[in-house]
Amino acid sequence: MKHFILLSTREDDIAAADEVRGVLDTSGLEANRLRAIRLSRAPLGPLENLDLEHCAGIILGGSPFNASDEEQQKSALQKRCEADLAGLLDVLVARDFPFLGACYGVGTLGVHQGGTIDRQFGEPAGTSRVRVLPAGREDPMLAGLPDEFDAFVGHKEAVSALPSNAVLLADSASCPVQMFRIKSNLYATQFHPELDSSGFAQRIMIYRDAGYFPSHEAQELHDKALVSRVEYPELIMRNFVNIYGGNHSAAAADPVRQN
Repeated sequence: MKHFILLSTREDDIAAADEVRGVLDTSGLEANRLRAIRLSRAPLGPLENLDLEHCAGIILGGSPFNASDEEQQKSALQKRCEADLAGLLDVLVARDFPFLGACYGVGTLGVHQGGTIDRQFGEPAGTSRVRVLPAGREDPMLAGLPDEFDAFVGHKEAVSALPSNAVLLADSASCPVQMFRIKSNLYATQFHPELDSSGFAQRIMIYRDAGYFPSHEAQELHDKALVSRVEYPELIMRNFVNIYGGNHSAAAADPVRQN
């Protein structure tokens, strides 16, 4: 069976390891079907090395990076990761290859496709009530989810203007773009479908000094996360694996190779 690839830009080892755990737990994938690649450790390299013809789909995890940062604010690592992801998305979008980006995926895919990413609709660390829109009700990635559900969020930036070719699938009162699709097989969520309550609580403590919230609120937010009832977003991870884990579109099955 084909494997999935998880791309991570996290430098913190604990956060990166728990991201792998979270993806496995929420998606139901067996560990031998998930290949984790840490872009924070080494460049992506030639796309041939990804062996995309044996890959069912690519997942991009969250990140401490913000796509809307001014260029002079970005570290060399952030610039390199962004260049790697942009080159990869050139291929994935061209072939409509299955892709699911969580949180950072909104900025990455949104920028790549010409959307506007800025600081207008950031959300504090916690839960947000997400609403599935009519297009989302017809999309198999949201099968099994109710019309409204709670999801974990925590982001400084968001989409303020969708790419012209994007289909809006979900929104919320505080953030007008919570999930969108490009073509038929590329998805991005502003919320975190790969996080459970323990993972989100741990993430709060790891990034307590990163400016997502006042540091003195970390323990309170951590404790709230542990008792939060966030049940439905993980179905998106399971749907992604179930839809693309077997046979998928011919276009997706034959990605372009780069020399």
